[in-house]
Amino acid sequence: MNRIKVLIVDDSAFYRQTLTGILKSSPRLDVIGTVPNGSEAIRFVSRVKPDVITLDLEMPTMDGFTFLRWLMTNMPIPVVVISSRSESNNVFKALEWGAVDFIGKPTQRASLEIMNLRGELVSKVETAATVSSDKLGRKHKKAAVEAAVPAIPAGGRDTGRVQVVAIGASTGGPPAIQSIITKLPKNFPAAVIVAQHMPPGFTLYFAERLAKFALLPVKEAAVSDRLEPGRVYISPGGSHMELHPTPNGVQIGLKSRSDTDKYAPSVDQMMIAAAEIYGDKILGVLLTGMGSDGKLGMKRIKEAGGATIAEAEETCVVFGMPKEAIRLGVVDKVLPLDQIPIEIARLCLS
Repeated sequence: MNRIKVLIVDDSAFYRQTLTGILKSSPRLDVIGTVPNGSEAIRFVSRVKPDVITLDLEMPTMDGFTFLRWLMTNMPIPVVVISSRSESNNVFKALEWGAVDFIGKPTQRASLEIMNLRGELVSKVETAATVSSDKLGRKHKKAAVEAAVPAIPAGGRDTGRVQVVAIGASTGGPPAIQSIITKLPKNFPAAVIVAQHMPPGFTLYFAERLAKFALLPVKEAAVSDRLEPGRVYISPGGSHMELHPTPNGVQIGLKSRSDTDKYAPSVDQMMIAAAEIYGDKILGVLLTGMGSDGKLGMKRIKEAGGATIAEAEETCVVFGMPKEAIRLGVVDKVLPLDQIPIEIARLCLS
């Protein structure tokens, strides 16, 4: 198997050295270069094309954003952003502009904290290497067009049978989720719950960013929040969303991840909890992502009589999670991303 060639772009000599050590510890990865800014990165990739680039955003001379725009316009290459939580809003801009995924930098230069990132970093770089440059280029061009599409027109007063829409995603998910949520109309009659694989500290910024562009209120879910129609709730990073029926409606609970949990938030746990309460009045939507999280959740939704949608391979950054649910035979419709909000509205609005 050919080794994955990685370029590290970071203005910190400490992080360039540390990331090199982490990535070289994987037999599948080969660090072919390290550079301190975007200008040097352009010169490097113009001579030698890496398979994946790890990218810091805040750098002198030329920052990560400028380099990312140049890269996606001229020679798309998968990018994993490595950024501190203080730059969380910038991370989501980078994902919108074509970065495949991100990882949070440690808040301190503690060797143990940095080395704890090894598994996550290696996994995300290896996953990014599976994304074709052609797909990146197409998504970059289409993003500007989709951003200009207005929200779906409001329907009549009568609503469909769906009371809750459960959306799950992983790699490539934040821009995909944004493209759906921002198309839903003000009078949307169902609650929307979202599980996006994301570390603690970033989901709050993700929810705030969605709220800026959406017509619906969006918030990071908190304990005892009551699910209300026409509102969007984002599962906090590092926690699983639980749902509890009460005399005053369905309330949100949060469960901390255990040592054995691969993902937190878990799409499966959120969907299964919702299906237990809402039965045939739930719609499950599974978007881009590596792995199989969401497969069992979609299965439970189908068993409860609910409806299910999976994102088509043509628009997925990584066609892993939707493919697993499709293979299991628990998906009603497979649709490209731009058709999914239309189908959601059709099922929820009469």
